[in-house]
Amino acid sequence: MERLDRSAPLPDIMQGRWVDAEDPTSQLVISGGEITCFDRVVDYDFKEVGEDDGATTVSLRVSDNTREDDFQRANITELVWTSDGEFYAYNTRFASQFVRAAA
Repeated sequence: MERLDRSAPLPDIMQGRWVDAEDPTSQLVISGGEITCFDRVVDYDFKEVGEDDGATTVSLRVSDNTREDDFQRANITELVWTSDGEFYAYNTRFASQFVRAAA
């Protein structure tokens, strides 16, 4: 996995405005390196980007280990673009599939 600073953009395929597949009122917006999910900006320090069996993965992290547990419960921590073209965001408490928002 490649470690990138917060300001580095996420993969192109993840950029844009997305809605939860089961609840279109819930949005995920990715603009460059900034991520807004459920109307809150995700406050992370760095990301690890990789590829595994055709899936593109992004793991969001904080540098301060004492904040890690709270961070993982309060924010999305993982983004996955599957080899089947599906997009998921999750953390230790939930997982959601997102689809591209209508223009």
